[in-house]
Amino acid sequence: MLLGTNGSGKSTLLRLLAGLLEPHSGDMMMEGKMGFVFQNPDRQLVMPTVGADVAFGLVEEKLSRAQIRKRVEEALAAVNLLELQRRPIYALSGGQKQRIAIAGALARHSQILLLDEPTALLDPDSQLDLVEQVRALVKNRGLTALWVTHRLNELDYSDGAILLEDGQVVAAGHPQALKQRLK
Repeated sequence: MLLGTNGSGKSTLLRLLAGLLEPHSGDMMMEGKMGFVFQNPDRQLVMPTVGADVAFGLVEEKLSRAQIRKRVEEALAAVNLLELQRRPIYALSGGQKQRIAIAGALARHSQILLLDEPTALLDPDSQLDLVEQVRALVKNRGLTALWVTHRLNELDYSDGAILLEDGQVVAAGHPQALKQRLK
């Protein structure tokens, strides 16, 4: 988890890592294919149906229709939404939309999930469900997730945490130790 107050640089760092922003100086090296999940999934989901949206990012990979269908089905199954494949995007809840955005990253075989405050617009039950879902994906699929948050309770699901202030790392380590420091 990457923590910090508003304006501390969390989202900027995530966008730099994803290649959505260029650094003004210095070098960055990242290994592994990354999938970015925005805070507001409505800014990310562009196709009319769930299946089409998950398949959208596969266009550049020049896969056959059968390969695309297989990847879409596997990704939707991974986030427990396979039955919604033909559902219109507008008919989904906020939590379902976030899981569809994650499925899009999984379909592209991303090894690293960059999640920019994915629970910010969700109700408490959906927040917990999304956190548990991502945690299961990390453990079951061997993925890495870098999760930006300002919610201290989300630290309970983290293996490590970093605290940013004014774009600088001011603390890093065990999530519970950081949680105590912030209380």
